[in-house]
Amino acid sequence: MEDNYAICRLAVAPLRVSASDRAEIVSQLLFGEHVMVIGRDAQWRQVRNVYDGYEGWVDFKQLAPLSQAQFEEIAETSYLVPAELANILMDDAGSKYFLSPGSSLPLYKDGVCYLGDTKYRVMFHPKEMLTSPDKLVDTALFFQNVPYLWGGKTLFGIDCSGFTQVVFRLHGIALLRDAWQQSEQGTAVDFLPEVKAGDVAFFDNAEGRIIHVGIMLSDSEIIHASGKVRIDRMDQEGIYNDELGRYTHKLRIIKRFF
Repeated sequence: MEDNYAICRLAVAPLRVSASDRAEIVSQLLFGEHVMVIGRDAQWRQVRNVYDGYEGWVDFKQLAPLSQAQFEEIAETSYLVPAELANILMDDAGSKYFLSPGSSLPLYKDGVCYLGDTKYRVMFHPKEMLTSPDKLVDTALFFQNVPYLWGGKTLFGIDCSGFTQVVFRLHGIALLRDAWQQSEQGTAVDFLPEVKAGDVAFFDNAEGRIIHVGIMLSDSEIIHASGKVRIDRMDQEGIYNDELGRYTHKLRIIKRFF
């Protein structure tokens, strides 16, 4: 029987636009993210991430198959890897896995989580996924200076919408994967002076398409992934980069998620 359900078994697995190692990486699966298998091609599996509905192709060796019962049980997972550096798992063979913040800990209980029949010892204190905006800005600042990587969601490289998605996930708020999708969520903030720390700003291009997103630190500062995760000045026109001496992103809308 072919596997219809699976889970990411690596610290991170690239999600590609087509079934090839040379194909563009459009996103990533973090450890413990479970997926539905919607297509197959030799060593590749086309999957849909249950968390955000995002689709792409993954090498089957980077996944562990799940039964339907396991898949449904894992859907209830409420523990995540926190915004810290020493997030280590260890399997029974002694192999270590260094996890990035926002990764899932399936079936976590009493210091142990499971992927299928494989048990992992959790060598850190997990974060329970409860909706709480408290310290969201601190979580965002934890990622400061992480390099920009198209499709990235980890401390080794992250893109603008991956950054906002992971930060909000760590506070129990589910954002979709792409900036334009996230811009359709939340409640609009009508005026810049009404902005609160943790609001999310979206930016468009000349054609009016949402192409960038960042998290407001105040009504005049934003943290966002552009070259790296950085803090820049912000006004009604958009983001002003002091290093370049110009505006780099044109403001379209600001949303609130809590």
